[in-house]
Amino acid sequence: MNYVLEVIVCSPEDALQAERGGATRLEIIDDLARGGFTPSLERIEKILNVVRLPARVILRESESYEIAGTDELGRLCARAEAMARFPLDGLVLGFTHQAGVDLHSTRAILGCAPGLRATFHHAFEAIPSPLQAISDLKSVSQIDRILTHGGEGKWQERVHRFDLYRERGLPQIEILAGGGLNLQNITLVRQRTQVREFHLGRAVRPERDPFGNVVEAKVREFATLLEHMDVNPSCCHRLA
Repeated sequence: MNYVLEVIVCSPEDALQAERGGATRLEIIDDLARGGFTPSLERIEKILNVVRLPARVILRESESYEIAGTDELGRLCARAEAMARFPLDGLVLGFTHQAGVDLHSTRAILGCAPGLRATFHHAFEAIPSPLQAISDLKSVSQIDRILTHGGEGKWQERVHRFDLYRERGLPQIEILAGGGLNLQNITLVRQRTQVREFHLGRAVRPERDPFGNVVEAKVREFATLLEHMDVNPSCCHRLA
């Protein structure tokens, strides 16, 4: 398989639907409507018990991308240490400070889970100098993914940025495309860039409702598209 299809899940039922639909990786969160928060350890355990897919778990305690102080940092570090006991593929986190990556906090948190890799999430979009942010993140050895929608503008404009971001991140960091994806713009990104990892949340829920559950058939639409593009890239315009 020459692609990754990551699906956001909030429950064991979501996880089962995602797995049956053809997802290749999960992101476990709580409260999709507010962008995702740290789930309970009990929920993580229940999800991991019903699926075999690799999974990453979000670490986010507040709506701000800036950590409020030592108490919040301490809670995040404790959570990371607890999550390190699970058979996870990695963590998902994103913290900023003074319009850049909060490297101090990122290193401190990941240092509590040294065996886990990490995705830097949509906090990336809040940083005005994305290429510098990528260079900064490469100094954190556990960061191996950046989740991004490619910045502002139409998708035709974003595809150029995806390749710029990917080139800056290599060989350590891959770009995970996500945010407003549908069959058409996944096709565009897949055809015109070297990005091969895609992240879905609302797109696989009824009417893109963040309170809805993952639907197997919706995941399957995206998985089928990516499978066909692997076999015959010229066919994708018919599928989209």
